[in-house]
Amino acid sequence: MNIEDYVIDPANTKMLQLAEDEGVSTCFSRYEDMTPQCGFGAAGVCCTMCLQGPCRVNPADNDKGNQEGICGARDYTIVARNLVRSIAAGSANHSGHARHVAEVLRGVALGEAEDYEIKDEAKLKKVATDLGIEVDGKETNEIVKEVAEEAISNFIGFHGEEVSWLKTAIPESRYNLLSDCDVIPQGINDAIADSMHRSAMGVDSDPLNLIFGGLETSLTDFTGCAIGTDLSDILFGTPELIESEANLGVLDEDAVNLLVHGHDPLLSEKIVEAAKRLEDEAKAAGAENGINIAGICCTGNELLMRQGVSLAANFTSQELAIMTGAVDAIVADVQCVMPSLQEISRCYHTDIITTMDIAKVSGAKHIQFNDSSANADADTIVRTAIEAFQKRDAEVDIPEHKSKLMAGFTVEQIVEVLQKVNADDPLSVITDALASGDIRGIALFAGCNNVKTKQDHNHLEVAKELVKNDVLCVATGCAANSLGKHGFLLPEAVEEYAGEGLKKVMGILSDAAGVDLPLVWHMGSCVDNSRAVRLATALADYTGLDLGELPIVATAPEAMHEKAVSIGTWAVTLGLPTHVGVVPPVTGSKLVTEVATKIAKDVYDGHFIVETDPKAAAEKLIAEIDERNWIQAMKTKARESDSYTTE
Repeated sequence: MNIEDYVIDPANTKMLQLAEDEGVSTCFSRYEDMTPQCGFGAAGVCCTMCLQGPCRVNPADNDKGNQEGICGARDYTIVARNLVRSIAAGSANHSGHARHVAEVLRGVALGEAEDYEIKDEAKLKKVATDLGIEVDGKETNEIVKEVAEEAISNFIGFHGEEVSWLKTAIPESRYNLLSDCDVIPQGINDAIADSMHRSAMGVDSDPLNLIFGGLETSLTDFTGCAIGTDLSDILFGTPELIESEANLGVLDEDAVNLLVHGHDPLLSEKIVEAAKRLEDEAKAAGAENGINIAGICCTGNELLMRQGVSLAANFTSQELAIMTGAVDAIVADVQCVMPSLQEISRCYHTDIITTMDIAKVSGAKHIQFNDSSANADADTIVRTAIEAFQKRDAEVDIPEHKSKLMAGFTVEQIVEVLQKVNADDPLSVITDALASGDIRGIALFAGCNNVKTKQDHNHLEVAKELVKNDVLCVATGCAANSLGKHGFLLPEAVEEYAGEGLKKVMGILSDAAGVDLPLVWHMGSCVDNSRAVRLATALADYTGLDLGELPIVATAPEAMHEKAVSIGTWAVTLGLPTHVGVVPPVTGSKLVTEVATKIAKDVYDGHFIVETDPKAAAEKLIAEIDERNWIQAMKTKARESDSYTTE
């Protein structure tokens, strides 16, 4: 295996070379062993919806004649069904996360989750007010209960009753468009169940009807993201600007290294608290520097935003962390946890600990995490890591590479910075910069790592091109982790990479804030993509424009998970041109591909841009931004002309 084909980060290069030398299987070597991958699956034309198959249709092969599956399903039906199921799975991930937080919030109000407390009452009251819940004259617990129950009611909808959280998070104009298209969900769970039902053998075979059902389901993903972010802020506090570090160099040879992995802050926040309580026990066990908590994937981003916890690894480098010999335990909740972690850990002292009933790994330790005994369970997990530390038997070899970073860019924090420039009209700071061209547009970086692309490379190259052309970039999830490892979340990157207009705006903001701001703004985990939409919504409401008219785009340069499919789908549905850097499994149907990349723009203003070359992708995103700016300029010119004529 040529390691340079897979990674660019020197820390991961070192660990991957060690894996090669010792014959340890990683996601990179397994991908190479898997190539060439199945062309039918890659095109989305492999159907396993019933026991008569699998059927593999090949619409391009007119001579063979296998244009239909055994039941008669054609390429467009098979591809659309597979796409809908992928959206449903991604939506179930984010909404499941949100529902867990909502149930704990209700437990706090009822006194059933005593280890948790409300950290941000101001956010609680704002969310309640947005939902139409009266707050005046009520005790905090009463408001908490009503907000939690409203959130839970979004999961179990009654016939004709639309989810309420969606309306609070997007402009009225966009909500009306979605309503006109009949894609507003009536219950998160109901929409996901309907997607599984309609895509079953013998149910829905109309590709357009299937796709519209997928759009509706994707909006449950967005609704789940918005609920999860809002309620987590209420429980754990709304993040503020904070500094930390990223990459394998954050591990500490003289500490108990406990890595938190997954996506649910209900577990990881408690692990941080337990580590503080048990610091002396770790030192008594020989860990001179106590306990070092670091993150993998999005639970790391959650803790980074609120606690300043460092990021050890993103998705494709999670296995390599174990090979440092310094990781004593990895504790996981849900999502993005590779089953291979347990196999690799057999060669080391590292304990892999699962905590949730729906997310177990064969052979791993399972310590059930319960909301009602969260503190005690967290103590047990941390003590397990301390015990593992005392069993270290391999040479510790931690790469030196790490980068400082800055995070904590919530909408609230961004507005606070803008207020220091213009206290009376903060959003005008951004809209004026857009109008003058100092900021050309705004781009959201989201998504994962994917072994089909060189790790981090696409994220970096797209970002370089965008910021060079004065596009303000915000980032979430493993995309943010990638940019953080390579210095893009630092103020120094502004001078190195930004165009002159973006430099000017960053200078104004930094001077006003009294702190140098980074080039790219880290907005949190993948659930926190809702923060980026709320920022866009605030700008839309301020300008009187719709999301589909603003110069805002989204990019997932290294998309991997079904969650990325659902995120991309709702981004398009909300009006954002959305780049995907990995070819999705839809190319087996020209009809479905045309709908996703072209026709969607006519209906929703957003559409998918599939481009594997990062420089070309950035150029296409800039072209979309420029088109929107040009349209707005023409509309403004026309209004001024009409006004002049009228006068």
